[in-house]
Amino acid sequence: MSISLFLPVRAGSERVKNKNMRSFAGIKNGVFELKLNQLENLHSVDEVIISSNDSKCLEIAETYKNRIENLVIDERPDHLGSSSTKLEDLILHVAHLSSCENILWTHATNPLFTAQNYMNAIEVYLHQKKNGFDSLVSGHIIKDFLLDKESNRIVNNTSNLKWPRTQDLTDLFAINNAVFIANRERYLLGERLGIKPYYLEIDKISSLDIDYEEDFLIAEAVYEKLKR
Repeated sequence: MSISLFLPVRAGSERVKNKNMRSFAGIKNGVFELKLNQLENLHSVDEVIISSNDSKCLEIAETYKNRIENLVIDERPDHLGSSSTKLEDLILHVAHLSSCENILWTHATNPLFTAQNYMNAIEVYLHQKKNGFDSLVSGHIIKDFLLDKESNRIVNNTSNLKWPRTQDLTDLFAINNAVFIANRERYLLGERLGIKPYYLEIDKISSLDIDYEEDFLIAEAVYEKLKR
């Protein structure tokens, strides 16, 4: 059951400027450097693929060749590194980069998702395959009032009450983008998940995902607090 870990690092982030490489909690090269340090302690995968169209990221990745076992550095083509790139096209690109049976897709923008978290996710994935699941995605359960702006209705309310208790709302699963695992055949179809994915619930701290400026500040503050 060979596993390849894929880490995409695109240049030109829009909502959070230079989110992968700007200084993070005193780490010069930001969450990208932090993620590489985490992967250095990960021994549950057969290869690590860093894919980027950012020359500085590629240079930094080169310095880890003797620190991360079976590190593959992919200088991503420009047409796969723009904000308009279709995710399906990048997924197919990943499938052709790796020859492993399974592919784990992750992001540097989950800075509190550690090597231990990855090992746990892989262990769960391999176990749940025996139970009929064909893939895994990480996230957390949402139990909040979610309004549809068109109908002004609570979309996760299945009761007859207009305002039910929050604990009675339907469970919704929010993907945190830390881990997608599926076999390579699914990636060759342009998919990161299978027909029957296992939903891996992660605690809120490990789930922190940098998508907006305030996310960066929160993740940085939490990381600094935890490392004391």
